[in-house]
Amino acid sequence: MSLVVVGSMAFDALETPFGKTDKIVGGAATYISLSSSYFVKPVNVVSVVGGDFDQDHIQLMHARSISTEGVQVKENEKSFFWSGRYFNDMNSRETLVTELNVLGDFDPIIPDAYQGCEFLMLGNLAPQVQKTVIGRLTQKPKLIVMDTMNFWMDIALEELKETMALVDVLSINDEEARQLSGEYSLVKAAKKIMAMGPKFLIIKKGEHGALLFNEEKVFFAPALPLEEVFDPTGAGDTFAGGFIGYLANSGDISFESMKRAVIHGSAMASFCVEKFGTERLKNLTQEEIDNRVQQFVNLVAFDTVLQ
Repeated sequence: MSLVVVGSMAFDALETPFGKTDKIVGGAATYISLSSSYFVKPVNVVSVVGGDFDQDHIQLMHARSISTEGVQVKENEKSFFWSGRYFNDMNSRETLVTELNVLGDFDPIIPDAYQGCEFLMLGNLAPQVQKTVIGRLTQKPKLIVMDTMNFWMDIALEELKETMALVDVLSINDEEARQLSGEYSLVKAAKKIMAMGPKFLIIKKGEHGALLFNEEKVFFAPALPLEEVFDPTGAGDTFAGGFIGYLANSGDISFESMKRAVIHGSAMASFCVEKFGTERLKNLTQEEIDNRVQQFVNLVAFDTVLQ
């Protein structure tokens, strides 16, 4: 099943209670494509980088059957850069530097080879860019999943709502769900947000797991308790990659299939946070992934007798 991933490919500089990094490769498209490549091949990426982008990382993507034909390279410009500091609870962070660079005027180009894709993953970008991608596809995909953030709710709410009306699944965190809906209760928030267009809604709650909504149905997936979380930067995008990668592999977009996809996405995210950047996502084995998914199954499995 063909999958197109749209998003940033970038450099990050991070500081957490476990240490600091210089510039390392990051970006939504990077995490999403690496994660989804463990479930479906090829993964087709649409993005933009500067002439400074790490070619070794491009080669790693190719080795994982990730196509970069849709990645524009602007030789005389710089790639998107973000620097941040995480606090002790790892749920809150401070942005130190944001340099849009090539992402500032990103005009996504969809190669002919990407047309006819059945699954589209829109990583966090300006809503107008996400909408442009949908409009440039010659046929509507079987499933469109969209990620966004509170920044766009603050400065581009109308464009965000227009794009949301075109997608099947929206993925946001609990704070963003409350802001977008104006409701504190996540159940009430989900109903309001789904009324804006998406048939399914994923609300991520960090170390407290994720919720999946569809009409009146709700599914909750816990997060795996980990001894150490080194770097949560790409966890949400890695989750999205596992989620859409699983669905693209199965071809089944029912609520039951999405429940399994949420578990697989959560498993991939649990790997991501164990090391800085994309390091943990480079060489996973199928056995590691299967064992991690089984840990999630064991976490919520129980027997009971109802009187």
